[in-house]
Order: sequence, then C-alpha cells, then structure tokens
Amino acid sequence: MPNVFRSLSRGRSRRLAKHQRQLGASVASLLAVGVVFWFPACGPRSGGPAQAADGPTNPAVDALFADLAGDGPGAAVGVLLNGEVVHRAGYGVADLEHGVPITTGTVFDIASISKQFGAMAALLLELEGKLDLDADLRSAVPWLPEFDATITPRHLIHHTSGIRDWPHVMALAGVEMTDVISFEKILRMLGRQQAINFPPGTEYAYSNTGYNLLARTVEAASGETFREYAQERIFAPLGMTRTHFSDDYLEVVPGRAESYRPAGADEGGGAFRRLPNQLTALASSSLHTTIDDFVLWMQNYETGQVGGQDLLRTMVRRGVLASGDTIGYAHGLTVGEYRGLPVVGHGGSWAGYRTNFVRFPEQRLSVAVFCNRSDCDAGGRARKVAEAYLGDFMDPLPAPEQEEEPAEVPSLSQARLQEYAGEYRSPELDSSYEVVVESGRLVARHWRNPPSTLSPTREDVFTGDQWWFPEVRFNRDATGRVDGFAVTGARVRDLIFERRR
Repeated sequence: MPNVFRSLSRGRSRRLAKHQRQLGASVASLLAVGVVFWFPACGPRSGGPAQAADGPTNPAVDALFADLAGDGPGAAVGVLLNGEVVHRAGYGVADLEHGVPITTGTVFDIASISKQFGAMAALLLELEGKLDLDADLRSAVPWLPEFDATITPRHLIHHTSGIRDWPHVMALAGVEMTDVISFEKILRMLGRQQAINFPPGTEYAYSNTGYNLLARTVEAASGETFREYAQERIFAPLGMTRTHFSDDYLEVVPGRAESYRPAGADEGGGAFRRLPNQLTALASSSLHTTIDDFVLWMQNYETGQVGGQDLLRTMVRRGVLASGDTIGYAHGLTVGEYRGLPVVGHGGSWAGYRTNFVRFPEQRLSVAVFCNRSDCDAGGRARKVAEAYLGDFMDPLPAPEQEEEPAEVPSLSQARLQEYAGEYRSPELDSSYEVVVESGRLVARHWRNPPSTLSPTREDVFTGDQWWFPEVRFNRDATGRVDGFAVTGARVRDLIFERRR
C-alpha cells in the first residue's frame, strides 16, 4: 500500500459530534440529488456512470470514475457512511473479449486487502483458545527452517518476522509473476531459505510470505483448510456468498473480472493486454470478492457481528517492536492519518488488479475501490472519494516533496568491470546468473529473466535496471577477489549468490 498516511503522532482531538452533524447535513444534500433506486439487472450496458442495478450513487463520485465508464477495463466502488451504503456502482468492462460490464456483483481478486482476513482468522483462533500468537511457530509448522531465531504468529501478522518476501525471491529465481504460483510452491520456497532479513521483532519489512505462513498456521490450529476456516467463521456468518480464498487457479469463478494492463506502443491488438492471474497465495492475497460482499465486511467494522467489538479494536492495534517502538502496521491494516483525520486501510496490487480499502473510523466512512486495470490508481481514487464526503473536515493537502537531484553515476574501466564477470549461483533458489561485460557495461544474464544492466553507485555496489536487482553488492575474499554478490531491497536483504567461476 502506498505510504500516504502520516503518523498519528499529533494525536489531535476533534469535535466529532459537530462533524457528524455537519456531515449528516452534507450527505443529506448529496443524496437529495444523487440517489438512484435499485432495480433488477436488465442486461449489459454500453457505458454511462452506473448500471440500473447500481445505486444509490453520488454524482461527485461518479465524476471521479467517468474516465473508466467506457469500453475499457474499469472499477467497482462501494461507500459506507454511518452504517449505510451511500454509493454503489460499477464502471467499465469486466471481460473485454465478451463485453461483460462491471457491476457491484463482479468478482475481483482484491490482492493484499486480503491480509486483514488472514489476521482476523488468527485472532478468532486465539479467541477460541486454539492458537497462541506468541508461541514458536514450529509447534504448528515443524518444517520451518531454524534461522537461529524464534518466530511467532504475531511477528507474521505485523511483518516483523524478518522472513523474505516471495515475489522478490521468486523473481530472482526466474519465476515470472504470470506463472503458476501456488500456495504450496511458496511454502516450498520458504523451506529452502537459509536466512531471514533481521532478528524477529526488531524491524518492520512487509512480507507476503509471512502471511502465507500464517495461513498454514491457521490450518494447523483449526484442522481445516484456510479456505474452509475463513468461509465458516467469516464469510458465511456475514452473508458474503460470492467470496472465497482461491486455492485452485483453474477453478471457474462465475462473474469474475479479467485483469489488464495498457498495451505498449510496440504492441498491436488493441489498447489493453491481458495479465493472467495464476496465483493462490492464501491469506496474503487471492481473496475473490465483490463490492456487494465487501460492503458487508465494511459494515462488520461497525457492528462487530463477526469477532465482536473487542476483537475489532485489536484489529487496529499497531505492532510493537522489541525496542518498544510502535509501527504503523496493525492486523492486516495500515493505521495512520490522511489530511488530519485518522484512517485505517490497505491497498492491493496483483496482475492487472489494483484495489484499495480505506476507513475513517471517527467519521464512520468506509470506501472500497476494486479495479481490473493496472493504471487505475485505486488508492488515489479511494482518497478522492473520501474527500467528496469529508473534504470540509480535512486539513489542506501537503505541499509536494522536492525531488532529489539524481546522484552522479561513477564510471568504471573495462578492467575494473571484468573483476565482477563470472557465474554466480544461489543454493537457496537453485538459480544462477552469468555476469558479463558488454559494450562497457556490466550485464547480469539469466536463462529465464530478461538481462539486467548493472550500474555502479559506489565501491562494489551496483543497481540494476530490472526491479529484482535494487541493490547488488559484490563481496570479496581475503585476497581481494570477488567471490559472490548479495541482493538487497526493501523486502529482501543479503540474499547471497556464490561465485562459481
């Protein structure tokens, strides 16, 4: 999720009662001009801001999605205020090949918004006395590598486990994000890891792998598959009848939106390209749901029907490091502030899906935006929707930050570059790169991945032009010979490739 929320350090108190009265009056005037009654679906639409089956709608929100209301991929949007649905609409097309319009009943993969359901499942098991969130994970998953550290379910929930994030690790191994990436494959990858990013509990680093491991822990504690447990304890009680965690990428899901990206200038065949979604990453992602179902989940934050109010207060309790410092991540939710108002929420990004959920608890406003196109900016749109309702109560937008001048890139001689040339292999990934010098540049080649040009940034440190090489640090032995390199990024640190020749 983009880091758009400032911390809650100011701790400002607001006159909530006055705001609620003002907000009620503002919404009443909006609804007076914006309500569209619900009608049975009457077939596909060719365009327009909302289907007849949608509603109620707010014209100000419709305007924010007018650019998606044509014949391309689009979005579904749901807004809840004071426990009531005040906007419910679909825009654009769910399946370009068949011209199927997006409705609020269209099924989306909501990507990392899924994490709050993984955290909820763990908290429910704790409430049932079946899971100790502070116990060593190896009591539930004995195959987990030792790592010379004790990792607990609580570490997984708050992203403080130090476990490496699988998208970066797998990309280094040559796995494309459109490949079949199953839950079991992710866990097998984890079982081969020889190190973690940092001692558990000492730092925060976002890890999808940690939530996948949490799903396996839920299965061990409940005696059910993660999909079954979430269905029985969360979705069924709330009446979320079109919601499930995908554990089979070949499963037929009626009404599912395909995912798309804009076509490049050199690509023919239309304005968009399909992005296959073959991921089954339980708890971290892969939740399939509709806006209509997700509204029921947003209402649960008001009613506490599933979990109760005490558990929901725990959901927004932020993690605490061993040092005593509090982080911004709670239980599958980011907690912070937007334009002076406290917020909780999460974003999601996978294949061509871009999703966002944001809740303003003091104003009792919740917004969900699900897109099936990679250029949608679901987070920015969700915040603009919130501004349509709460703009009068928000602080002014902060001034844009000044961009730093790019650092001057040092140049290296051919002889210096040749010091790094060779074959490098990671035993953890069973994957190798050939580093060669081409036209005065250092290039890393892999049999599956595109080549990456490595540009020097400082002594023995390079950055690649492919995202899986954010920093490549070459190591030297006692004689000064380069004997390997380590890849480091925000979610993976010091993943070692040993020089073979």
